Amino acid sequence: MMRTSASAILLLILLSQCTKDRPDPGDLSSITYQPHAYQVTAPVTFPQMEIPADNPMTEEGIDLGRRLFFDPILSADSTMACASCHLPQSSFTDNLPVSPGIDGINGRRSAMSLLNVGFYNRGLFWDGRSASLEEQALLPVEDQVELHHSWTRVVEDLKRHPDYPEKFREAFGIKNTSEITKELAAKAIAQFERTLISSGNSKFDRVQRQEAFFTDEELNGYIMFFDRGSGFPDAECAHCHNAPLFTTNEYINNGIEDIQDLTDFPDMGRGAITAKTIDNGRFRVPTLRNLAFTAPYMHDGRFKTLDEVLDHYLSGGHNQLNKDALIYPLKLSEEQKSDLKAFILTLTDPDFLTNPAYQNPFD
Repeated sequence: MMRTSASAILLLILLSQCTKDRPDPGDLSSITYQPHAYQVTAPVTFPQMEIPADNPMTEEGIDLGRRLFFDPILSADSTMACASCHLPQSSFTDNLPVSPGIDGINGRRSAMSLLNVGFYNRGLFWDGRSASLEEQALLPVEDQVELHHSWTRVVEDLKRHPDYPEKFREAFGIKNTSEITKELAAKAIAQFERTLISSGNSKFDRVQRQEAFFTDEELNGYIMFFDRGSGFPDAECAHCHNAPLFTTNEYINNGIEDIQDLTDFPDMGRGAITAKTIDNGRFRVPTLRNLAFTAPYMHDGRFKTLDEVLDHYLSGGHNQLNKDALIYPLKLSEEQKSDLKAFILTLTDPDFLTNPAYQNPFD
């Protein structure tokens, strides 16, 4: 019995020693961490993008974020990704009035274009409920209508993945797979989204650089859009859709709902976030860049065509206490409406849609 006990003890000691000598399977320290800084490039007329100090842009972070953006690993049944509702060929919208999630349940709002989203400094989503891209990226995963997953399970899947631990090491310098977090995943997605910038090759941009010229119709529309000349009515567009981003990042009520009281809106929009009645029915002003690819329009996708949008604004919309004062019946002829549309279409930027850096890395 003594001899058997001694042998058992010796075996336990040897096993313990082997365990100590065995490399940690989650150890990533042997992988080189040497991130390459990424310089944001935008048209010269654009403002400077605000980059969070705790999430500097790197090539490795952007690469990881792009993979996560297109990977259905973020959804509970691995059928949908961020890109399912934000398609590159649709200027990162999905061309649906409202977007369905993995369970086939429709959300309340249309998927907003992510074009130039890195310049949105007054909140994100239609109602501005997230202050930063890092905050925004966390929400769709656990939204029960969207990806309907849990970050706890997503992180465990990322830790077990054959490629992602190395990618997180290269992007953020983590030393062990145990350091992978939802916050790091969100930071990577935010980095990728900040690269989604206009190419600067739309006709409008080329005209500004004197590399092209407007047609007579486009020039007439330009004058009305910006109220730049006599002899044409002011179309009152630039107050909310000013250059170069063609959004002011503000939240307005544009009079699309026929309601009598500020508490009657079917969707309270910004008011649901601020808890201020005066903000009910106000929504983010979207960019007009690449509008040709992002139909249908408005937060609920109610207008199928740009002509319907223009008809709404020419009518002045429905009156409410907080409707924007610059939305009123406009006296534009059909020809002037056509000219205005012609100018808006000079904001079309097909080069943005086909940029290889924005495409699915798994294709």
